[in-house]
Amino acid sequence: MKPAIHPKYNEISVVCACGNTFKTRSTMKDDLHIEICSECHPFFTGKQKLVDTAGRVDRFNKRYARGAR
Repeated sequence: MKPAIHPKYNEISVVCACGNTFKTRSTMKDDLHIEICSECHPFFTGKQKLVDTAGRVDRFNKRYARGAR
């Protein structure tokens, strides 16, 4: 690596809206504030729910099942 052309590599804290914090390294100077992390994201917590609003999936299947015949 060439000297004096790369930004300084700092240790920063990542702070989630749920209150979870962890340390990482980055070229950022300040802490990073995020809205969602692996502690509160539904995919990682297992609290996912599939929402089918007003039968949209059924309407889609009916609409495009005709063209497949």
